[in-house]
Amino acid sequence: MNPPRKAAPSAWRRARRGQALVEYSVLNWVLLVALVVGATVKIRWSEDRQANVIDLFLEAYEIYYDSFYFVLNLPFP
Repeated sequence: MNPPRKAAPSAWRRARRGQALVEYSVLNWVLLVALVVGATVKIRWSEDRQANVIDLFLEAYEIYYDSFYFVLNLPFP
């Protein structure tokens, strides 16, 4: 017969919490770096047009949003 298992020591529980905190911090750092890089890198579409990724996403969202107004304001019932 096996002896009853002891509860996990508090150091083991702290180690798991520490691992989650490290993973959370690394994930936030990666997202922050991606945001900074996305906001600063310019994409050259042509000689006269350059835009960064954030501007391109906002422009695409504006077109998407305007298309709803276009469809809702059609003269058909």
